[in-house]
Amino acid sequence: MSWLPTKDPILGDVKSCDALDLVIVPRVRDLGDGFQVRRALPHGKRQMVGPFIFFDHFGPVQFIAGHGMDVRPHPHIGLATVTYLFDGSILHRDSEGNIQEIVPGAMNLMTAGRGIAHSERTPDVPRKTGQHMLGLQSWIALPADKEEIAPSFQHFDAAVLPVVEETGLRARIIAGEAFGAKASVDMVSDWFYVEVAADAGVSVPLDPTYEERAVYLVEGEVDIAGDRFAAPQMLIFRPGDRITIKAVTKTRMMFLGGTALEGPRHIWWNFVSSRKERIEAAKEDWKTGRFGPVPEETEFIPLPER
Repeated sequence: MSWLPTKDPILGDVKSCDALDLVIVPRVRDLGDGFQVRRALPHGKRQMVGPFIFFDHFGPVQFIAGHGMDVRPHPHIGLATVTYLFDGSILHRDSEGNIQEIVPGAMNLMTAGRGIAHSERTPDVPRKTGQHMLGLQSWIALPADKEEIAPSFQHFDAAVLPVVEETGLRARIIAGEAFGAKASVDMVSDWFYVEVAADAGVSVPLDPTYEERAVYLVEGEVDIAGDRFAAPQMLIFRPGDRITIKAVTKTRMMFLGGTALEGPRHIWWNFVSSRKERIEAAKEDWKTGRFGPVPEETEFIPLPER
């Protein structure tokens, strides 16, 4: 998705649970046509969790017949995008020639590397009938020595992603390793992403396997060491502690994080880089049409003036 910087972050509060480093209440941003997202990262007090540098929660939204999402072609560099849906569908097209309908539970990883352009639109059939949509989009900042790799796209159907089930608990491993299972997605750095659904009263462990970890509450309420947190919130934990998260109500949440990158990143519009001059070059490349075209698309999002 296309992103514009914001100057009004809502700062999180450190909670009394000793293992918690920061709690972020995502701020609402309107992307146009009434399509709103809740943005948890980047944040005024925290740029990244592991390599996760951007985290948007969109929906729930109901599109009436004849309407849908239309994110026109726009560019990315220096990052990988993960689009993950709970409801609805999105048609992805990119300048590498990939065309993929994204549906609930599937893993979709677009690595921009040195540069890619893509569009995200509601497919024809649900646009005609109307659809309900709920999902997440995250950006994974690339290591400095991998920022200029070739662009690529990976898709894994929900049926092939590992799922761990116990009484009252279901975890789908989208990327990395958790709950004794590992996803097959190829990654250029160490990170993980897991959808966890837990019934009321069920306790879920968040092991200290990864250096930096967070839990994003999509739906429901949890208890951590006597403190309660309700969706939507992002809970960021200190390294090294084993955490137990107890679902107070039926809860859907995302476990995420990984090894911290070697340094902070510059972020402007849809560009992420360890070097300011690389972002300036990407601006000029998009402005002058040097990114590849997206198949079947004639529109594009112009470079913002600010």
